[in-house]
Amino acid sequence: MIVALLLNPIFLLSFDTERWFGWLGPTGAVLAAILLVVFCIVAWGLNLITLPGNWIAVAAMALYAWLGPGEGRIAIGAATLFAAFLFALLGEIIEFAAGAMGAQKAGASRRSTFLAVVGSMVGALIGAFVGIPVPVVGPILAAILFGGVGATAGAIYGEWTDGRSWRESWNVGHAAFWGRTFGTLGKFAAGLAVVLAALIGVLF
Repeated sequence: MIVALLLNPIFLLSFDTERWFGWLGPTGAVLAAILLVVFCIVAWGLNLITLPGNWIAVAAMALYAWLGPGEGRIAIGAATLFAAFLFALLGEIIEFAAGAMGAQKAGASRRSTFLAVVGSMVGALIGAFVGIPVPVVGPILAAILFGGVGATAGAIYGEWTDGRSWRESWNVGHAAFWGRTFGTLGKFAAGLAVVLAALIGVLF
């Protein structure tokens, strides 16, 4: 019955959040708030492999703000959602600025820039698994480091196959490493602010 009700277009257009959380009850509403925070933390980690984790977290918060309670301690208001949006946008700006001052500023070709992105994703995934033996911080630090190494390898390979010398390729790869590393750190820090916004939103 609940599934049929949710699939009803008329119900969706005139959505009553109290009706939604009414059948969940107080315990279910608190559980939904906890799941939101957990989901935002998982989305935050996606930044390490160059996925839009911050925007996924903001989208989850927006969905919760729409479907969730309109008032009370576990409600997420417009101010909290707007703050999370600004933090996510700031993360994108930092990542873009770091990339612009990285491989592209060193004269990297579009192909090298693309391969640097691919290499950073592969490197970050490998690093996340390599760092698993060290709880919590291991996968994070390894993903950041290996992501930078992967970006370096991709940029160097792209430049070398385009006919540039090893010295020139290395300069581009070196710039790609720092651009990727600083961009990831900045976006990751902005993602932490998004997670904190979600946490504060459901606690206060």
